[in-house]
Amino acid sequence: MAQRHLNLGVVLPAMLGAAFLFLAVRWRQVAGWRRERTGRERLWRLGWVLLALWLASVFWFWGHLRGLGLAPAEVPPVRAIVVLGSGTLDGQPRPALAARLDTAAELARLQPSAWIAVCGGVDLGETESEAAIMARYLRERHGIAPDRLVLEAQSTSTELNLALSRPLLQARGVPADAPTAVVTSDFHLLRAVHIARRQGLAAVVPVGAPTPITTRYNAWLREYFALASSWALREL
Repeated sequence: MAQRHLNLGVVLPAMLGAAFLFLAVRWRQVAGWRRERTGRERLWRLGWVLLALWLASVFWFWGHLRGLGLAPAEVPPVRAIVVLGSGTLDGQPRPALAARLDTAAELARLQPSAWIAVCGGVDLGETESEAAIMARYLRERHGIAPDRLVLEAQSTSTELNLALSRPLLQARGVPADAPTAVVTSDFHLLRAVHIARRQGLAAVVPVGAPTPITTRYNAWLREYFALASSWALREL
C-alpha cells in the first residue's frame, strides 16, 4: 500500500490480518458468542474449513506458477519480443515492470535481429504512456537501439497489449505466425499465453521475469483471482 499498490492481492491480506487481530483481541467474547447456540459453533467450524480449503487452492496455484516460461538463454530464434506492461510511477517502471524490461533486454542482446515491442497506455496520474517509459528505460539502462523499438501506447489490458501490438509488428514484416517471445512476470505467463493463443498467435514463446520479493506474493494472489475471473467469464 505504501508503494501505491491497491488491488485485491494487497487489500485482501490486509483485511484478513485485521480480522485475525480482531479475533485475537476479542477471543473470549467471540468464544462466548459461539457457545450461545449450536448453529453458531457449526458455522464457526465451517468458516475455518472453507478458509483452509481456499488457502490450499491458493498454495496449489502458486506451486503451479513456479517454473513457467523460459529463461532468455533458452529461447529459440524469434522475430519479435513483446514486453507486456505492468504499471509505472512518477515516470519510472514499477519494480515488476523493470524486471520484465531487464529480462527482455537480456533476450534482445542474445537475439539482436528481433524487434522489441513495448506495450501500455497512460497510467492513472502519469503523463507519459507505459510504452514511452519502457522504451526510455531500455535505451538508457540497457543501450537498446531506438530503431529496434516498437511502441504500442494505447492499451489498458493484457488482451489489448497483444492485440494492438500485432498490427505494428506486421507492418514491420512480422506475421502472426512468426515465432514471438512474450515477456511478462512469472505469475502472469499462464494467462498471457492463453490470451495470445486465443488471438491466433500460435508460435508464442513464453519468457518469465522474476517478481520482486517485496510484491511477489501479493501479485501472485492477485493473479489467482484474475485467472479465476477469466475462467468464469470464459475468456480463457
